[in-house]
Amino acid sequence: MTNADAPVLELRGIQKSFGASRALAGVHFSLRKGEIHALCGENGAGKSTLMKIIAGIHEPDEGTVILDGEIVRIDGPAHAMRLGVGLVHQEIALCGDATVAENVFMPEINASRRGWMDYAALNERARALLKRLGQDIDPKRRVDELSLSQQQLVEIAKALSLECKVLILDEPTAALTEVESVALFQVLHELKEQGIGIVYISHRMAEIFEHCDRATVLRDGRDVFCGAIESITPDDLVRSMVGRDLGQYYPPKLGAHAANDESDCLMEVDDIADGERVHGISFKVRRGEILGIAGLMGAGRSELAESVCGLRRTRRGTVHLKGKPLTIRKYADALRHGIGYLSEDRKAAGLFLDMSVAQNICSMALQRVSSRWGWVQGAAQRKLATDLGTSLKLKCNGVSAEASSLSGGNQQKVAIAKLLATKPAVLWMDEPTRGVDVGAKSEIHHILRELADQGVGVIVISSELPEIIGLCDRALVIHEGRIAGELAAEDMTEESLLRLASGFSAQEAH
Repeated sequence: MTNADAPVLELRGIQKSFGASRALAGVHFSLRKGEIHALCGENGAGKSTLMKIIAGIHEPDEGTVILDGEIVRIDGPAHAMRLGVGLVHQEIALCGDATVAENVFMPEINASRRGWMDYAALNERARALLKRLGQDIDPKRRVDELSLSQQQLVEIAKALSLECKVLILDEPTAALTEVESVALFQVLHELKEQGIGIVYISHRMAEIFEHCDRATVLRDGRDVFCGAIESITPDDLVRSMVGRDLGQYYPPKLGAHAANDESDCLMEVDDIADGERVHGISFKVRRGEILGIAGLMGAGRSELAESVCGLRRTRRGTVHLKGKPLTIRKYADALRHGIGYLSEDRKAAGLFLDMSVAQNICSMALQRVSSRWGWVQGAAQRKLATDLGTSLKLKCNGVSAEASSLSGGNQQKVAIAKLLATKPAVLWMDEPTRGVDVGAKSEIHHILRELADQGVGVIVISSELPEIIGLCDRALVIHEGRIAGELAAEDMTEESLLRLASGFSAQEAH
């Protein structure tokens, strides 16, 4: 083994249990200097637990951690940082009331024994780090004033400030635009050239095969594969992750004739505008179709959904459902008419994490599980939750389990079941598979197609172009709050979608 191939990090026989649940069962993992190593697996496979052990958040029950050739015992996150380990969490963990610079250099500030800080120097250093990521964010701004994607980039800048030997990135591009993702990968390849070992966790196959050198797959707490990316195919990797052949990853689409049938209009939106991000958008949703909404981050996709669903004040526009005009002033009005919305942020706006699965699923349909006196009936609540959970192949330790105890994919299924409990006619799904593993993604895709087959109008907002192309019967592309173009299933390519999203005309996009 050459020095370039020498491991900067080795894990041998790592075991970890939480009560009676075994998260890791003798995992072996190695990271070389100057490589980008993909860590793959379904939600619940043990990836996060393994990374938290490296970052000092958890201590292994058994096993050995070797860093730069020396056996180490990592006594907490601060110790891990001193050893040169940086972790960028999937869930953003910044201090909202502190500035960007203060968040980026929080470890340094906490370790400082000086009675004062040179904030001018701190701000300049933060500005330089953000510039590497292609960002011109004011380091003096409060973090809670930033968009989700900007906050994610601040998290990444914070890790870069550590000058680490090992950098762990957990779904770093989930909230980033295409342009921001390109800038991030440029930095990662620079770090790779400097000899830094990078652990890259992602459910996006295209990223793994374009940027990673090796991949390790965890399944049920065990490492089941490790090899060079060039030696495998995406299908091989998925098969290793789920332990089976997924068959058809995307369900069959509507035929071209059915997708273009104007006579079967379910919902019509005409000239909707909020005066800020949505500027006069009109479209139709047909019964039984899955309509995609594509566009760059900040184009107004989520704002469009919020405007239609009463979550955002509008200045003009009308909504018709089954030919009847609707008055929607708040979200409760939309739900009453049969229009539901799944937020892109299931943690903050999709679920009550400290409540049970049953309470979550029934929370917007209490009339279905309540007595005539208004008391929630526990048996009825459990039955409705169980029935919907079964139909969605929900995996949990009973509907009394807390939502926070579920994997990301199963949390997403609970959020979908919560909407299905309202018996919707139209469903807006905003990033329905963000942060969800490939097996659960495929299941959610098939669930959405089954809903469409039952006559529900399904609208999918997604930043993943392969998802729009593989799942949707038609796609509307939004650019700066307006529809830039519409594409039929047979005309959708990543290039045509991106060109429309970037402001080219429909003719130029083909």
